[in-house]
Amino acid sequence: MASLFFSTIEVTKQAFFRTPLRAGSGAFAIVNLKPIVPGHVLVIPTRVVLRLADLQDDELTALMLAVKRVGCIVERAYKADGLTVACQDGKAAGQSVPHVHFHIMPRKFKGDRFEDNNDAIYPELERSEGNLADDLKQAGRVTPLHVDADDSRPPRTMEEMEKEASWLSTFL
Repeated sequence: MASLFFSTIEVTKQAFFRTPLRAGSGAFAIVNLKPIVPGHVLVIPTRVVLRLADLQDDELTALMLAVKRVGCIVERAYKADGLTVACQDGKAAGQSVPHVHFHIMPRKFKGDRFEDNNDAIYPELERSEGNLADDLKQAGRVTPLHVDADDSRPPRTMEEMEKEASWLSTFL
């Protein structure tokens, strides 16, 4: 199985979903280093591209179908009532990792961290994206990116992420 990269970061062990490659287009999903809510995952195109507009039509189709499928998996696995699906397309939009990606976050009416203010998840997402490089360094993973110093969400170990990825793969 070929290695998977999120920009320059090797994430193969975090992956729980991968589409079959068809003429170079494909997508995969990984568990998050510092999830904002339990079940927060990323869906990423296989080819490293900075912006949505940089994707070929078949790549965009594969990516969006993966977002739909992974969303259903995460919603069922985490017994969610809905999903927040977000894409920060470009640095001006808060994208810190130079590779298109969608955040999928399961949401609940009761017991959700943001149930009293649903929209508070968006500033948290922006903060999270902004501190990723520090988190990766703390987790012992080398990256040239600068990214979230929110100590209330410490980075998970590779073992923790592999365990969640393995569990989520059972929902495929």
